[in-house]
Amino acid sequence: MIYFIGIKGAGMASLACMLNDIGEKVAGSDIDKHIFTEDELRKRQIPIYKFNEVKIEDHATVVVGNAFGDDFGEVVSARKNSSLHIIRYHDFLGTLMNQYKSIAIAGSHGKTTTTTMVASMLSPFFDTGYLIGDGQGHLGKHSTHLAVEACEYRRHFLAYHPDIAIITNVDIDHVDYFKSEEDYASAYEQFSTNIKGTAIIYGDDPRSRLLSVSSEALYYGLHEDNDIVAKNVIESSTHTEFDCLISGELFGHFILPFVGSHMLQNSLAVIGVGYLEGLSAMQIELGLGQFKGAKRRFVVEEMMGSVFIDDYAHHPTEVKVTIEAAKKRYPHLPLIAIFKPHRVSRVFNFAKPFADALKMADVVALCPFTSIDDAEEGYDIDISYLQGFIEGSIIVDDNEEDAKVLASFKPAVYLFMSSKDIYSLSERVKRYHQS
Repeated sequence: MIYFIGIKGAGMASLACMLNDIGEKVAGSDIDKHIFTEDELRKRQIPIYKFNEVKIEDHATVVVGNAFGDDFGEVVSARKNSSLHIIRYHDFLGTLMNQYKSIAIAGSHGKTTTTTMVASMLSPFFDTGYLIGDGQGHLGKHSTHLAVEACEYRRHFLAYHPDIAIITNVDIDHVDYFKSEEDYASAYEQFSTNIKGTAIIYGDDPRSRLLSVSSEALYYGLHEDNDIVAKNVIESSTHTEFDCLISGELFGHFILPFVGSHMLQNSLAVIGVGYLEGLSAMQIELGLGQFKGAKRRFVVEEMMGSVFIDDYAHHPTEVKVTIEAAKKRYPHLPLIAIFKPHRVSRVFNFAKPFADALKMADVVALCPFTSIDDAEEGYDIDISYLQGFIEGSIIVDDNEEDAKVLASFKPAVYLFMSSKDIYSLSERVKRYHQS
């Protein structure tokens, strides 16, 4: 038995699915509230209990989610049972990765989408497992490759020793833990010492170029000084077309079914993985063509003349590129940006970058903090702090009255952005479109 304390956590749910797929007996506990990450667990009929609802079987392996300290009630109870093997999520995953040709995708943002793209690209040619930070995980009994989203928070990714790694960017994040940009960059430099093969690094960011990388490295981007470069880029509302050069030589011409500068950058990193694995440009294009998007990453639904987009964006850079992609894809409709932030420290430290990004929308609606881990010692602000940086912005809560306010802007593009439960408000607004 493998029991997960905090089984609805993004990585935890994915890992539970993977172990279930290879025949392990899996169960876990969490809060009694629906979280989208549990959907894949339910499909597999993996038991989910309330915290402290059941006694964990003797001799089980207990995987503890990183959101739960050693003083958490169920963790304390588990440690009293000497027959249980208790291990942290990142340590368990690090051990598992060593059994496969592993590809770790790190970076302050873009990890989930890029991991999904790597898995899509490799799967037609290798039996590929994957752990994605949206609750999706899969592992086959004969898998040879494993693509994993590697989170830098509290340096947890130092438990991983991948064969190949992607570093999508080093924009400072998690300011509740990292002391400075230098401290943040040092985590990635430490991570690079774990990489057995090649690091594929976004080279258009000067901060990435300043990293002292211990492994072999390939840089990707649009600038000509990169190893993997996109040239002659043509974008439409549905596709991106470009020539890819590797080490100055034409590797192939790609036509890929997605738009946005961030998606082009992610594609170049994934092409680098395929290149290192010996795939041809045609094979890589075929694999990338299988990409259907990650959960809560620019998920589009069109309804009654309006467009609803659900996205996980919670960092200023993510908000910026997501708004740019929405405006590019739907240029003829007004853009309503509905943003629910996570963690007061992130909003306090990045208020101006958040505001600059959000101001690109025609209407900005801000949602109050509601998550249990939003509040942090030393910060005494609410959502009105961010509102003060965005003239004309409004505050909306998850209720019928505010849903009517948002629905009054129809027809429009409604871009809901948050790493938390903003989808409930989205469903309310959709109902007013249907009525």
